[in-house]
Amino acid sequence: MNNRYVYGIVDRSPIEFEADAVRDAEYVYTISHRRLGAVVSDVDTTDPEETDEDARRHDEVLREVMDHDGGRAVVPMQFGMAFETDRSLKNVLRGARPAFRRALNDVEGRIELGLKVVRDEGEGVDDEAIEADVADALEPIAAQSVPNDLFSDRLVLNRSYLVDRDDREPFDEAVTDLEDDHDDLTFRYTGPFAPYSFVDVTIGAQR
Repeated sequence: MNNRYVYGIVDRSPIEFEADAVRDAEYVYTISHRRLGAVVSDVDTTDPEETDEDARRHDEVLREVMDHDGGRAVVPMQFGMAFETDRSLKNVLRGARPAFRRALNDVEGRIELGLKVVRDEGEGVDDEAIEADVADALEPIAAQSVPNDLFSDRLVLNRSYLVDRDDREPFDEAVTDLEDDHDDLTFRYTGPFAPYSFVDVTIGAQR
């Protein structure tokens, strides 16, 4: 169990807690280089298979990190990032340090929320008008937003929002108001998530 599975990158003080982690690990902690810390657990492989259960555990560990110490910024890693040695991981922290610092600054004090707007089967709606209504209601509250794939022809809108923690309540209320105004549509509102959609730091694992 000498390999390190990485969930995300944090700054400031180290983190450690017991958790139901990837590949049945029970303890999560940080490996630090200067002010950056990689949130890790021990694994028996550098190429973990992405099962539904371990994908869920990956996300739950990130949520726990986000709630730690009253709220921590984290740059999430995609599932499957594992390293053979602490040294190889620290080399990545060293090499990508400017990118991690920028990403942490972008997501500090913020969470990701998701909204899908779905039309009923066979119903015709004015997509552009609905998109405009949603934008008018939510964009002034969100710090950023990005579109996601419209993977179904019933999807009118699929978008992720980066929202300040302090603005979560007014954002929730704005979504509720939109639902009340469009009772012919289904609103699927999800989160909070680690801000996957708003960081773009790519690192290579040591296999």
